[in-house]
Amino acid sequence: MFRRDYLKKPAWIKVKIPSGDSFKEIHDLLKKYNLSTVCQEARCPNITECWNRKSATIMILGNICTRSCRFCAVKTGNPKGYIDPDEPHNVSAVIKILGLRYVVITSVDRDDLPDLGSGHYAQTIIAIKSRNQETKTEVLIPDFSASTELLKKIIDARPYVIGHNIETVERLTPYVRDRRCRYEKSLSVLGKIKKLDNTIYLKSGFMLGLGEMHEEIIKTLRDLKAAGVDMITVGQYLQPTKRNIPVQRYYMPEEFEAFKKIGEKLGIRSVVSGPLVRSSYRAGEIVESRK
Repeated sequence: MFRRDYLKKPAWIKVKIPSGDSFKEIHDLLKKYNLSTVCQEARCPNITECWNRKSATIMILGNICTRSCRFCAVKTGNPKGYIDPDEPHNVSAVIKILGLRYVVITSVDRDDLPDLGSGHYAQTIIAIKSRNQETKTEVLIPDFSASTELLKKIIDARPYVIGHNIETVERLTPYVRDRRCRYEKSLSVLGKIKKLDNTIYLKSGFMLGLGEMHEEIIKTLRDLKAAGVDMITVGQYLQPTKRNIPVQRYYMPEEFEAFKKIGEKLGIRSVVSGPLVRSSYRAGEIVESRK
């Protein structure tokens, strides 16, 4: 299914070595409050830029995921129901110290919990809002098994943006994602959120470079539009470790620009497309500029 030889990274994909005063400040602060970021756990290529801009995507519910997607570097296993009860408070405290006006909260999947972690998500959103009244919160959530009840917990906590990534095209989903992460389930999650509250800004994203075909990319854009998604991010897949799926193709910057234009022609409110674009990359700036 996937080629095992390794493609050379093109010149337009460059990752800086993490450094800078703000980088160290955020690193030390997160360590002090026992928090993780998806920036670190997923080996995001934008970590230096974002952290030096005092922007970070905080990962709650621990750093062990109960699912095992073949593109992801986050550790997989069984957390055995453990949740840090202080985490909502600690997240809100770090946001206060850093003076963040916009924050993205994401998490691992927690299939070991009765509510799949939805209640902890809601508590975190509420804690952030109670202590940081001027801060806007974006959440990038797992599928919560497409449960209307669990999704409503997130909506009722009133985040500014709700995101759920479809990750890849339909054909590749069984090969790229965990068997419990189905393409149609992700579309159902997005559609349910929009039906429950059509005032919430809805976001999704997917990667290129996994072996998808041009027409499949267009179909994915159409499917997300039909689900009511307001904003779509499209980025280049980069293999985080040798254990993960190798890159099948590197797309050129002008190809990403072409997909952006196609998405906009389909009527999607906002399409952010580029080699190093990630779900939470400059999230606050992008959302505010397009609302």
